[in-house]
Amino acid sequence: MLLTDILPLGDPRLYQVCEPIEKHELPEVKKWAKGLDGVILQFQEKYKVGRAIAAPQLGIMKRLVCMHIDEAITMINPELYDMSEEMFSLWDDCMCFPNLLVYLRRHKSCRIKFRDIEWVEHDWLMEDDLAELLQHEVDHLNGILATQRAIDNRSFKWRK
Repeated sequence: MLLTDILPLGDPRLYQVCEPIEKHELPEVKKWAKGLDGVILQFQEKYKVGRAIAAPQLGIMKRLVCMHIDEAITMINPELYDMSEEMFSLWDDCMCFPNLLVYLRRHKSCRIKFRDIEWVEHDWLMEDDLAELLQHEVDHLNGILATQRAIDNRSFKWRK
């Protein structure tokens, strides 16, 4: 998988809800995860940002997120819950439209349940920027883009 494989804003696949992954798909998931992580690293090299990617951004319509901050983390069938009432606003970006920023609101904290690449279940509390990041990625799995969460019609600007 290459950086050029990222689907651009407007591709109809970005608006589709992804299918859950089943355990028997793990061999394929491991290949996808390696490819997704490689794309994150390519994106970081080119744009100096980017910490995670959802499978549908590369046309894989499965519930899979890869995050790379200090190391690669694969999240299979992630589910967000216990969303905080407290919200915060930020300029969000996306690998599908790397030069466009969208002003939106996200929950300050949330919990996420997922399975890892070995099918072990995890349940993590996410706060602040990591909570925002995972909300963005799970939105992708549900066919929702940051552009659809814009606060208003003036909530867009070009990255400088």
